[in-house]
Amino acid sequence: MSFPEKRKSRLSRRDFLKFIGLAGFSGLIYGTQIEPDWLEVVEMPLTLPRLDAAFSGFRVVQISDIHMGGWMSRERFGAVVDVVLEKDPDLVAITGDFIVGGKKASWYVDVLNNLLVELKRLSDKFPTIAVLGNHDVYTDASMVRKILLEANVVELENDIFSVTRDFSSLHFCGVDDVMFGAPNLEDIFAKLPELGSAVLLAHEPDFADFSAAAERFDLQISGHSHGGQIVLFEDTIPIKPPLAKKYPSGWYQVAGMQQYTNRGLGMSHLNIRLNCRPEITVFTLMAL
Repeated sequence: MSFPEKRKSRLSRRDFLKFIGLAGFSGLIYGTQIEPDWLEVVEMPLTLPRLDAAFSGFRVVQISDIHMGGWMSRERFGAVVDVVLEKDPDLVAITGDFIVGGKKASWYVDVLNNLLVELKRLSDKFPTIAVLGNHDVYTDASMVRKILLEANVVELENDIFSVTRDFSSLHFCGVDDVMFGAPNLEDIFAKLPELGSAVLLAHEPDFADFSAAAERFDLQISGHSHGGQIVLFEDTIPIKPPLAKKYPSGWYQVAGMQQYTNRGLGMSHLNIRLNCRPEITVFTLMAL
């Protein structure tokens, strides 16, 4: 008795192309409609060698790259602010790119009003500090600075902001935007006391090579890269902007200084995120 020969199941070229097309379409829907709204709160306990014991447990919330006026609406940013309020930090640090850049000044009227209202919700509750980003500076730095001033957000343009507890200090420093501004560490060092841990806000993360070489900062926090927005397998980031090629996302040790790059909240160029959720970072600073 003979049996019919089994036929191998094969996927036709047409069916294969359909499958690829469906997968690509599903990925596009996910990357544009789901992940950009899927906010991740990253808890980062960090030990800082010069931190006084009085500040052990001090909590800093970092947000970055809001890019208000593009994909980021007041409703979306308001939801972020709600999460920050729930975290009840000791201080909020914003590392630049408040707006989507490149528009005419008249276009920003509603954008800036929306930004102002939500920033005031933060500054009314917590000390809130910030540096500008490249989008802010190449568009209109004075326009963004006016809003920060009205919102009671302390801009650190080559300046410092110190917090005191039990006769000890924790210093937060900020440099002007590295790409289009005038960053100057010497201006900071002229104001920075010799004692106390110092945290640097710098929009572009690769500035860490310069700030670490100064051997005065325990930590630099940055944004700018958006984490790449699209991350492939094995954490491959195919697109890295200038000054975010070495330290594009997450935690790094740069000589004797720690560096952290936040993935940001908004987007630019392409409104898509894949394997790169928007981020709020909550640092809990610990003494040795």
